[in-house]
Amino acid sequence: MAITKVEEAASKAEYPLFIPFIMAADPDSQTTIDIALQLQEAGAHILELGIPYSDPLADGPLLQRSAKRALEQGMSLEKAMMLVPEMRKRGLTIPVIIFTYYNPVMRMGQESFLDKVKEQGADGVLIPDLPFEESRELNNAAQTRGLANISLVAPTSSSRIKKIAESAEGFLYCVSSLGVTGTRDSFPPEAYTFIENVKENSRVPVAVGFGISKQEQVERLRGVCDGVIVGSAIMKTVEDNISRLSDQETRQNALNDIKSFVSSLISS
Repeated sequence: MAITKVEEAASKAEYPLFIPFIMAADPDSQTTIDIALQLQEAGAHILELGIPYSDPLADGPLLQRSAKRALEQGMSLEKAMMLVPEMRKRGLTIPVIIFTYYNPVMRMGQESFLDKVKEQGADGVLIPDLPFEESRELNNAAQTRGLANISLVAPTSSSRIKKIAESAEGFLYCVSSLGVTGTRDSFPPEAYTFIENVKENSRVPVAVGFGISKQEQVERLRGVCDGVIVGSAIMKTVEDNISRLSDQETRQNALNDIKSFVSSLISS
């Protein structure tokens, strides 16, 4: 199996491997591109570009609001993927993962979807509601295009952890706790045991997501996993700065504040 750009970037990263998530077109497409560039400057190794969806099963209230704002902008799966070449033109060099639910993929057609991911310059896909047992066809099709299909493993995976971890590509998205996305003050002790179990079985770097919002959390995970995935905390900062991002006089300062927040989150 050839090493994808995603796995190469994840494997080379020193702790913490940092994978931010942003919602395409929240608050608008141009700002999404600007934020992506700020995240790269802040030290992001891989970017997850979220596709707004009307029924996001794994997303908490904050990301649901984010998706709603993006949908109101007319954002779609195809339009979101078209942001990637614009990011590349502006200087984005890190791998991009298209994060979408399966319904839009099914409507587009799995082969057409993967063709467009490749054509637009993205490097992988992550489909949270596609069960591992049903992903073999997509895995094979992605591999032939040099794309990584990112797997998720959660505390409820139990006996499936070893199988999922051993066959993961790029990096393994380790869901820290039950429930939906959102910021959390801390993780229960059993979460660390679960993450260590995943790490022992994984052939690729393990990144922990769901609830990462503080630098202290990132430090507590040092030695337990390879890195972190941060989404809700970043999009909360975006939400808090929408008016400033919309005003040309305050826009750059707001972008700088987003970058500063992220930098403080992953700095050791």
